[in-house]
Amino acid sequence: MKIERLSQDKIRIFLTFDDLLERGIQKEDMWREIPKVNELFSEMMDQAHSELGFEASGPLAVEVFALPAQGMVVIVTRGKLNVHADDSVHDDEDADEDVYEMEVTLEQSDIVMYAFRDFEDVLAVCRRLQQSELTEDGRLFAYNGKYILALDPSLIDSTRHNALIALLAEFGEATSVTEAVLEEYGKTIINAGAVRELCKHFTF
Repeated sequence: MKIERLSQDKIRIFLTFDDLLERGIQKEDMWREIPKVNELFSEMMDQAHSELGFEASGPLAVEVFALPAQGMVVIVTRGKLNVHADDSVHDDEDADEDVYEMEVTLEQSDIVMYAFRDFEDVLAVCRRLQQSELTEDGRLFAYNGKYILALDPSLIDSTRHNALIALLAEFGEATSVTEAVLEEYGKTIINAGAVRELCKHFTF
């Protein structure tokens, strides 16, 4: 479990599938209101407090993103709960310190994200992707001192998905960053056809 602060009131938590497995939670369980998931959330908030000093007080907006081959990203924003007229609101006298007011948004992304420390590693993986005829697509971003390559598996032969992941993992590492975060906080270097464009403009 990795936790990082995005702003004063927002944190991002990256859960690997091993993190979920250790707690007896399946990916599909994150969509359900069950004790194990509540315990996991409490554990995440405790770790966020001890590592970052993040107080999970007041209403919390929780966004959960499922990522292929990497795990799940949970973004927690403090003080962003939207209360509708027909929603029940807890009275202060009924408040419990261990119960969070949450508005949960669940999304599943099929985009594969890998981070690379050096531009040479990006060029190397793109050359291999092209040589292996796995893909010439992709988007390239710069974020937090790393290069992030985003690939859409729907544009890749499904029978070769494992080969794609193995190749990417040889040069980089899976990242918990989502495209939404990259577009907001990162820099777009190549918006489409990144593998093709890099192989076209750089000699190896």
